[in-house]
Amino acid sequence: MIAEIGHYALVLALGLALIQACVPLLGARLRDDTLIGVAGPTALMQFAFVAVSFAALTASYVASDFSVLNVFENSHSAMPLIYKFTSVWGNHEGSMLLWVLILALFGALVAAFGGNLPATLKANVLAVQSWIAAAFYLFILGTSNPFLRIPHAPFEGRDLNPILQDFGLAVHPPLLYLGYVGFSISFSFAIAALIEGRIDAAWARWVRPWTLAAWMCLTLGIAMGSYWAYYELGWGGYWFWDPVENASLMPWIAGTALLHSAVVMEKRNALKVWTILLSILTFSLSLIGTFLVRSGVLTSVHTFASDPTRGVFILAILVFFIGGALALYAWRAPSLKQGGLFAPISREGALVFNNLFLTAACATVFIGTLYPLALEALTGEKISVGAPFFNLTFGPMFVPLLLVAPLGPMLAWKRGDLLGVAQRVMGAAALAVVAIAATFALTSGGPVLAPFGIGLAVFSMAGALTDLVERIGVFKSSFATALARARGLPRSVWGTAFAHFGLGVSLLGIVCASTWGTERIVSLKPGASVSLSGYDLTFDGMVTRQGANYRELLAKFTVRQGVTVVGLMQPSKRTFQARQMSTTEAALLTRGFSQLYLSLGDPEPDGAIAVRAYFKPLVLLIWLGAVVMFVGGALSLSDRRLRIGAPKPARRPADKPAMQPAE
Repeated sequence: MIAEIGHYALVLALGLALIQACVPLLGARLRDDTLIGVAGPTALMQFAFVAVSFAALTASYVASDFSVLNVFENSHSAMPLIYKFTSVWGNHEGSMLLWVLILALFGALVAAFGGNLPATLKANVLAVQSWIAAAFYLFILGTSNPFLRIPHAPFEGRDLNPILQDFGLAVHPPLLYLGYVGFSISFSFAIAALIEGRIDAAWARWVRPWTLAAWMCLTLGIAMGSYWAYYELGWGGYWFWDPVENASLMPWIAGTALLHSAVVMEKRNALKVWTILLSILTFSLSLIGTFLVRSGVLTSVHTFASDPTRGVFILAILVFFIGGALALYAWRAPSLKQGGLFAPISREGALVFNNLFLTAACATVFIGTLYPLALEALTGEKISVGAPFFNLTFGPMFVPLLLVAPLGPMLAWKRGDLLGVAQRVMGAAALAVVAIAATFALTSGGPVLAPFGIGLAVFSMAGALTDLVERIGVFKSSFATALARARGLPRSVWGTAFAHFGLGVSLLGIVCASTWGTERIVSLKPGASVSLSGYDLTFDGMVTRQGANYRELLAKFTVRQGVTVVGLMQPSKRTFQARQMSTTEAALLTRGFSQLYLSLGDPEPDGAIAVRAYFKPLVLLIWLGAVVMFVGGALSLSDRRLRIGAPKPARRPADKPAMQPAE
């Protein structure tokens, strides 16, 4: 009965979505307040019904109701409770239900907290959002129904894919979807603005918090996915330029460009046409990522089922929304008024520079990801585009960005003084030069460009701190005055500094882990040792133990530095009987921001076992930087200026109304 309730709730959500997609749009056209008013309540009710549907599927998993086909294929009664919850979205059907739940959530949030929006704009935004929702409700009900029943319920389920039986599944997909789907609000705002033909600084002020929230979640989601792949797959890598990894990276890059472009539009009423286009393209890239994961065109550890019917349906959604949005943009964009002018050397100019390189970097990833697919579809020829291509094209695009990032916040709006700003960052540049020289002196071997990468990271971090120091006046006033200035500094300024600092932290981790990491692959018998980067790892033997729904072969290693024992490491191999699959569970030992990493191979007849050992210097900085960027986004989002509407232009004295006599 619970599954039927979930199914009917999803059908009702579809009905409400169709009402919300049509009635408010008509009301905005006719200026009918009654029809416009339908948007808010239907958005809230639509979310309520989707939440009921999602709760019904979750209840089926928790109760191990194997009469539901989706539960039977992705669960097992012996699984720990947390994995029964995460199994809900650990498959295609359930993850699509989570997708539309988040889509409906964002619509409900606009309905609940969009009180400062003009009524017609709010109605159009919610209508466009509901058109997207209706398309995906139809997709789920037509091709991916998670509530299908099995006539004769089996006694036991097939278990969840062992790779997904990890805490990462509880965090990574929800965060990623909050980012992916969150950009739908920016898309809806852009289409609504094109429909109305009214785009101004107030529009940018309204759209920026939603874009920022989605960007924050996507940043943390990508970082979590990277760390999950790092410790779960046993390869010791954090990024493999997998096409599905690229599918999440592209909207993040476009969303970053959109955030910077929206700032220019809000402050200077410029870059209107470009900001609207970025809003469309960012969510379009999210839809393309959905197509890549669920259409069957890719074979990857990240992808779901490969039913061609689903691929055709999603392709139709892509054509309708992306094609329709770009057609509307081509029709309406020429009629939009251009904003204010600014000098090339200005904060606006720095942000435009940022946009150019971000979009170029996104284009290289897009081409490298989709070109092999297009070539195979047209000619049948299969080629592989891997890390060498992306490292040679994507990496250099970020060098100018990191050089300009510390300068941009210090430049004045409209017209800036480049020489003056350059003098202010001389301290940061000096630190970068010292870092480069010290790296050359302390290291031998490795790519010659690696020390310059260290210098670039230091320059980015020091430049972000320099901006804060200059604004607070740390060395120019008393401590009490500097503290008062720090408290009075807008949170968006703190947020910008944190985000730029976090980017430098991540770059530092990437350069160090990629350049000076070490690896040993050996076969060890009990009592034997292997040395790695100053650590001695002694193999103490193996034991077997029984888990909840798996059997585990556990290897024990004692780690010493000299004669001092610094830790124990226990990598393992798990065998899941229900799926007849094995997984490798890596062991990690953290030393500061660095990590020792052990992964097991297959045991040999003589009692030895193959071991892959890594030392990853400063590898944790990669993900710490992403957390710092997330905190920066949260600080900017908490700025009260993003919670109020944009100020209206001051009227000329002649336009002021006459004063009314006091009563």
